[in-house]
Amino acid sequence: MDASQNAFVRRLAFWGIPLAFGVMGLKLVAWWVTGSVALLSDGLESTVNVIAAFIAYFVIRYAQKPADDDHPYGHHKAEYLSAVLEGVLIVVAALLIIREAVPALLAPQPMEAPVLGLAINAVAAVINFVWARVLIRVGASHRSPALLADGHHIMSDVVTSAGVLVGLVLVIFTGYAVLDPALAIIVACNIIWQGWKVISHSIDGLMDKAVEPGEEDAIKAAIASQARGSLGVHFLRTRRAGSATFVGFDLVVPSTMTVSEAHDICDRLEAAIHAAQPGSRVAIHVEPESERAHGVKVRVERAAE
Repeated sequence: MDASQNAFVRRLAFWGIPLAFGVMGLKLVAWWVTGSVALLSDGLESTVNVIAAFIAYFVIRYAQKPADDDHPYGHHKAEYLSAVLEGVLIVVAALLIIREAVPALLAPQPMEAPVLGLAINAVAAVINFVWARVLIRVGASHRSPALLADGHHIMSDVVTSAGVLVGLVLVIFTGYAVLDPALAIIVACNIIWQGWKVISHSIDGLMDKAVEPGEEDAIKAAIASQARGSLGVHFLRTRRAGSATFVGFDLVVPSTMTVSEAHDICDRLEAAIHAAQPGSRVAIHVEPESERAHGVKVRVERAAE
């Protein structure tokens, strides 16, 4: 990402903090008005959202720091740490919901002023839905794991709110107060699953998982289109660290080729890969054709002439 894109991501993360406070306030008011355990559980998850918003903002600022002597590849992976922590917070919120719901399941209590409470909670849910969509879209387009995790976290909050609203409407019409805590437990189980998905995706990033197959195909196509003059490419390696994509491979050239000629090919390849994967970091190892016969598995058998 360039400087303007980094600044945009930081601003988005910053505005998530006051918005999280506002939504939390609305949900706690809804619980205070109704006394609903399900609404309390929804409010508890929003409390976690506030903590997550602070974490996301400061981690994104750190991840965008330029490379230095101690971190020559940059600080991009800090966003994965934030995402893992956010996934853990999602699971913690779900466990808090279950803790509040189980006693209420054994001794259900009728709600007070349910219509007003539901209306307040519905407003909070709409705000969260719009914000989550923005975070997920920007997080995907700018390759920000922290924004993506925050967006999915908030979307899980929306799912919670939607389930709570539907369940409490049923409570109002049926009079079965036990539906309130029962629904809270069901929603909490879904939140645990969402939290695990966030953690799993972030661990993949920390473990240097290769880019998606479609992205790797685009990189291979870029290499094949600009590798004329070489004899082949093998040992292609890719990984993602936050918004950065790292690409490395071995380029086989004729033994008679000069360093300058090989360098020209590398320049073309780097430009093509950067066009296919903006913000990518490319490392090319040039080796003579004699190395090609050493039984090394060739990923791209022969470059385009």
